[in-house]
Amino acid sequence: MRLTKAERHQVKLRLGLSGASGFGKTYSALLLAFGITNEWAKIAIIDTENGSASLYSHLGDYNTLTLEEPFTPERYIEAINICEKAYVDVIIIDSISHEWSGKGGCLELHEQLGGKLQDWAKISPRHQAFIDRILNSTAHIITTVRRKVDYTMDADMNGKSKVVKHGTKEITREGFEYELTANFELINDKHLAKASKDRTGLFMDKPEFIINSTTGKKLMEWCNKGISLDKIKEEILKCETIDALKKLYAKYPSYQKKIQPLIVERKEHLDDINDQLVSKEDIVQQNEFAPYGDSGNQQ
Repeated sequence: MRLTKAERHQVKLRLGLSGASGFGKTYSALLLAFGITNEWAKIAIIDTENGSASLYSHLGDYNTLTLEEPFTPERYIEAINICEKAYVDVIIIDSISHEWSGKGGCLELHEQLGGKLQDWAKISPRHQAFIDRILNSTAHIITTVRRKVDYTMDADMNGKSKVVKHGTKEITREGFEYELTANFELINDKHLAKASKDRTGLFMDKPEFIINSTTGKKLMEWCNKGISLDKIKEEILKCETIDALKKLYAKYPSYQKKIQPLIVERKEHLDDINDQLVSKEDIVQQNEFAPYGDSGNQQ
């Protein structure tokens, strides 16, 4: 346990979009993803919404993966693995609500065990494994979440009453948004959004806006500021001693899991070099003392 200097590191974005049905979550997520990568072919969308992802194929040649029931945490994890193996830059999970409340989701799994409080001890780790898979993904992740729908009678500009649909509570386990870089709530069928969580400071307490590709570009500009993993890799390759590797490993605590294999590989390389140098020194010393040994034998 020790204090370290706070440094800004480059990160992969973890973004959330929530809203009631018809508020434009899928469309907004696709525009957001394009702003992040600027290449449709580098986007993959995990579709749990009965093929809704293909409705916007006119936008570009993005990839789709249809995920059908049962919506267990493990099947979501498998879908993320498939997308990562395709080396996409952005993965959209549309939506994660099924993992919680869908057919085969956590609520149903809990009910099948008996629905008792202690039964969560078996379900919670499975759900947490899904959350951890999102947080540790090598790609940028955008999740969409359904919101429960409520209706009110509001007056329009002419004073006439009309029924207005609102999104209320997110349909996923409480607290998910605290894991995200930013979480946007789509508040009406005009696709207006507001930030309910924003670590970037770009959107919090700002006027409502419509999410588009520019939103993604702004987030990427924020994301690319700071120390990158590639820069750390270059530093590792420049280390010439084991002590230097130890100091570098301690310097970046938030990257230690990712750089540990590189540190070990560099250490093994340096060990090989040291072994070769020791062997050469032994040969040189043997050659230096060889004449004295020969003369001794001759005497």
